Amino acid sequence: MKPKILTTLQTYSWSLFRADLMAGITVAMVALPLSLAIAIASGADPAKGIVTAIVGGILISLIGGSRVQIGGPTGAFIVVVFSVIAEHGYDGLVIATFMAGIILITAGLLKVGNLISFVPEAVVNGFTIGIAVIIATSQVKDLLGLSMTALPADFLEKLPALWEARSTLSLAALAFGGATMILIVGLRRAAPRAPGLILAVAATSAVVAFMALPVNTIESQFGALPSHLPMPSFPSLSMDRILELLPSAFVIAFLAGVESLLSAMVADKMTGGHHRPNAEVIAQGVANVGSSLFGGLPATGAIARTATNVRAGGKTPVAGIIHALTILIAMLVAAPLAGYLAMPALAGLLILTAWNMSEPHKWKGYLSAPRADQFLLLLTLVLTVVADLTIAIGVGVSVGLAIRLQRRNVPSADWETPER
Repeated sequence: MKPKILTTLQTYSWSLFRADLMAGITVAMVALPLSLAIAIASGADPAKGIVTAIVGGILISLIGGSRVQIGGPTGAFIVVVFSVIAEHGYDGLVIATFMAGIILITAGLLKVGNLISFVPEAVVNGFTIGIAVIIATSQVKDLLGLSMTALPADFLEKLPALWEARSTLSLAALAFGGATMILIVGLRRAAPRAPGLILAVAATSAVVAFMALPVNTIESQFGALPSHLPMPSFPSLSMDRILELLPSAFVIAFLAGVESLLSAMVADKMTGGHHRPNAEVIAQGVANVGSSLFGGLPATGAIARTATNVRAGGKTPVAGIIHALTILIAMLVAAPLAGYLAMPALAGLLILTAWNMSEPHKWKGYLSAPRADQFLLLLTLVLTVVADLTIAIGVGVSVGLAIRLQRRNVPSADWETPER
């Protein structure tokens, strides 16, 4: 369960450092706007996303079991974080994240990391698509510039609320949100190695700022961003609060474990390497404890940012550390500029992120999958959207286990009436 960085540094060289330096800076330019957007969509202060990217990113790279994993806040947590904040307040999220970190550290020490592979792929695909649907609908308000007092958390209540506010549509917001999406897609195709996300968001936001258009920005909606990290503080725990937040902590721990190990496996396929699953789970635990102490969001390995790191030439965990330090420097010297980022631009960015999360290139394959897998995917997806992620995961894993046992023709138990 040794961290990968220990073996990496034994043969480290200046050529590796140069490759890691360029990759780390490139990934930071992708992670910066995403971290802000994810925090806002989660119902948190945008600065919390930056704190999570810095603290979580450093710890995941420093302690993790993958050479190229990039950690920070991810879209998969938006639904969970939003519901925890809405129900228990932000202090409740901090406690749940801290508890999730302890759960993950314990799971890693008990070598539970290998068990993640037994979660049915259909369940993972189902709740991932469900989360993508929720993220996309949650961004319609900012993309269209709708005037609403509050957007309902429940999906079935959200749709009619958005429809009722349709008369407040802002054409300026829609234009700049749409332009951001077009720029992101265009830059991704024309210059895949360029940090297209921040270039697109910065370009459209700059036009909004220079023309003084009536479009919401981070600063107009949330105030000025801080230019320093907060001091760490220990969350206030009580037995009642622990019991109240334990289900949320388990969901955060489960999501962090699944997403980080999926990301590590994707990285292995891209690099030909081999990650250490239990070291990775422990790193996620330490990162979530660390993030909670600084008041941040749940952190995990990010598949898209990890893939960007590999494509940009990242070779070792040093690239992930440089990515986090680059975001820290940006926070220290450029926080006022981040306040000018336009909300429709960030909404467009998150809608594209949700689209990519749903992995549309796999949809055709789902249609040719076994009926049981199709049912399991659809069941998990629907429960994620209309019920709750906790219920969706619990039901999906239980039904998936039953399907797996049935496929292996496990004989039914031969019950006998006990003598009394």
